[in-house]
Amino acid sequence: MPQKLLPTFVDLLFRKLDPEKFQESFLEALTMVQRVERGSIWVKQDDRYLCTGAVGEEADKVLGVSISHSVKSIVGDVIKSGEKIIAEPGKGPYFRGVEDHLARKNSLVLCFPLSLRDGTVYGAVQILDTTAGGRRMNLDPDYLELLEGLVAIGGIALSASLELADQQEENRRMRQIIQELQTAHGMLGQSQAFQKIRGTVQVYASNDFPVLITGESGTGKELAARAIHRQSLRRDKPFLSQNCSAIPDTLLESELFGYRKGAFTGADRDKEGLFAAADGGTLFLDEIGDMPLGLQAKILHVLQSQEIKPLGTTTSRRIDVRIIAATNRNLEEAIGKGAFREDLFYRLNVLPLHMPPLRERKEEIPLLLNHFLKQFSRTSGRRSKKLDADALEKLTAYPWPGNIREMENLVKYLLTVAPGETIHLSDLPPSYHSRPWTGRLSKSGGGEPLPDHPEEDARPEGRPDGSMAGMERSYILSLLEMTKWNVTAAAKIAGLRRTTLTTRMKKLGISRKG
Repeated sequence: MPQKLLPTFVDLLFRKLDPEKFQESFLEALTMVQRVERGSIWVKQDDRYLCTGAVGEEADKVLGVSISHSVKSIVGDVIKSGEKIIAEPGKGPYFRGVEDHLARKNSLVLCFPLSLRDGTVYGAVQILDTTAGGRRMNLDPDYLELLEGLVAIGGIALSASLELADQQEENRRMRQIIQELQTAHGMLGQSQAFQKIRGTVQVYASNDFPVLITGESGTGKELAARAIHRQSLRRDKPFLSQNCSAIPDTLLESELFGYRKGAFTGADRDKEGLFAAADGGTLFLDEIGDMPLGLQAKILHVLQSQEIKPLGTTTSRRIDVRIIAATNRNLEEAIGKGAFREDLFYRLNVLPLHMPPLRERKEEIPLLLNHFLKQFSRTSGRRSKKLDADALEKLTAYPWPGNIREMENLVKYLLTVAPGETIHLSDLPPSYHSRPWTGRLSKSGGGEPLPDHPEEDARPEGRPDGSMAGMERSYILSLLEMTKWNVTAAAKIAGLRRTTLTTRMKKLGISRKG
């Protein structure tokens, strides 16, 4: 009797608020009381009815299936009428598409409406008998009346569960957006310069002109691009990104423009490029200064015509994509050396945005360190830690050649290796114990820093000399020390391929001694 199910339904109402678990338990209870094998739940979504829950044999072939409102179906008739239906799937004018995919057909369907507290029908629940003639199903009117009452209670509880899940997902999305826009990966700052960046991002988001973001590696160029996209009218369309230095030149063109089957050896199928996939949205081209000249000409054509031509085709396709590019190179110097097209530079540099390095935002270093310590301790499940005064002073004076990315990596390292709740100076890797760089410039005005003591020519290994190469060297050395010279692990932390890191190590003369 259904009365035996009351404890189960109480458990559903007060404990199992997760929609997936709720629907599974709900259907198992209903199929148990009717001694049948299958059950499914269908919910109205736009112009279709979607199966959001299913139990029993071959449930995976039903879950996720949708039926158009325009097709006559048992589910549709129950939702429209608000009345239960008892039917044989093989008879009558009902849609049979779901049955076609099942090895074992249903012989009898009992379908109840699912309603909100105000009586609005939002879905339907089916109980399905697969025995010959549907002989297991109990269709006694009094029995069905009791069962219908339990379904009504369960339907209200299910709607509350679905609403709670939707609210939780919306809250999660809002937290993610707020985090991306304000606090994540360096988009947290109180300095006047950084507040100016936020204002610039907001202004740039109000139009569709190309943006060129400059700045050293790790300063948050991609995050700034995402912030522009998030605040623009394109926010509901794709944001896709491609690092122009991360893959070989021959593959970069096919990644961006796509290709047709047979366009080249190995092209055994059509592939949609990033330009086409980002249609209506934003494409972020990182490290565009490393893009080969031949491909630069094609990017220029896209900016001029808003058209692309996949490899292996003779016809162009019109697209609507906003391009945001970024580089850590001086493109004007690259133009002078013939490594970058001047006409492309002016097409990209309509709206310039420079991301300052962390050493120019020293007043924000304690704020950022505290933020990352809290964030990563929370996401990793570790107990939160704090820096003592000496460690904080040392890190505030440190030049941070890897910028925000280096800071994130260091915080993760410290949360892992520091034994107590307080991080001391002795917990810092060796490269962080070097004397602070003062940033004094040479009298020639060339931007090369002088040492703290001009009479000293030699520098301890790992100490940054203020130049881009020197700071990069110091950053790589700090990663290698963190990982005990595991190059693969260091490359992963830096967000680089192992081959890319080893190439940089050779260029900078970094090798393990002994």
